[in-house]
Amino acid sequence: MTDLSCSLLSAAPDDEEREWTLADYEAAAARWCPGCGDHAILTGVERLLEAEQLPPEQTVFVSGIGCASRFPHYLHTYGFHGIHGRALPIATGIKLRRPELHVFVVMGDGDCCSIGAGHWIHAVRYNLDIVALLLDNGVYGLTKNQTSPTSPKGIPSNTQPRGAILPPINPIAATLGVTNASFVAQTGDWLPAHLYATLQAAFHHHGLAFVRVLQRCPQYTPAIYDVAMRDPDLVELLVHPNGVVVPELDRLFKHKRPHDPADLDAARHLAEPDGKIRLGVFYRNETCPVYEETRAVAARSASEKVALLGAELDRYAV
Repeated sequence: MTDLSCSLLSAAPDDEEREWTLADYEAAAARWCPGCGDHAILTGVERLLEAEQLPPEQTVFVSGIGCASRFPHYLHTYGFHGIHGRALPIATGIKLRRPELHVFVVMGDGDCCSIGAGHWIHAVRYNLDIVALLLDNGVYGLTKNQTSPTSPKGIPSNTQPRGAILPPINPIAATLGVTNASFVAQTGDWLPAHLYATLQAAFHHHGLAFVRVLQRCPQYTPAIYDVAMRDPDLVELLVHPNGVVVPELDRLFKHKRPHDPADLDAARHLAEPDGKIRLGVFYRNETCPVYEETRAVAARSASEKVALLGAELDRYAV
């Protein structure tokens, strides 16, 4: 992680003379468990960075605490490894101060949907122009197997050895219920082509793109999506030109549902559980106000800032 005020941000060579490869975005070797879905997601993100040719010094990854939150360590970009549940407010500060930066937020299910739930709801309402990834494996993995808000009912853990008592929270339905939500999508770590296409759609959306990535924890929830992986008939792909279309998956998945992401009511209906795992873009609305644009203020010189500060302080002079 590096100070965002570093002079590299303003001293980079002309972008037109530069070309980045995957190696330019790779940092330390990932230390996740073998078989962890985070590896596939990291690869998809690196492919996106290369395809979009995002300058590393103009790209920031923000995370909280958890297995997923080690993301900034494994990318050669700027990064901020924050505290539990606080990735979104940190990203908000970065985007407000430096709106030209490409900002990505990576959260786990506990990080986002438990301690960070308040920030999650308000960040969606603010609609910053960022990509927010929820890496959801249905368990607190880093702290060694505790029930999380998205743990399927009946799944045992160290905190609920007889199985999770409550039905899990539905992150897609919850996000769709927030005022000013502008992009909501779902994909899976076992489908790299769909994962990559979803990341691309999220990146090109103007506003907060919330992407839930269904993933497996090889230590504690290895079979959480096993049935869907073995039986493609349980998966339904949402397809639309303004959503995600992945032709290479046509032969594998028979169930495709044409769904216009502009239809919020239909999106909410499709988000409700009915035995199908739906992947694709549920909702997309480019007309929602974007927070950093509504908060934009005119650039001022140092002397103007001092004068304004002095005038404000004079209001309280005795």
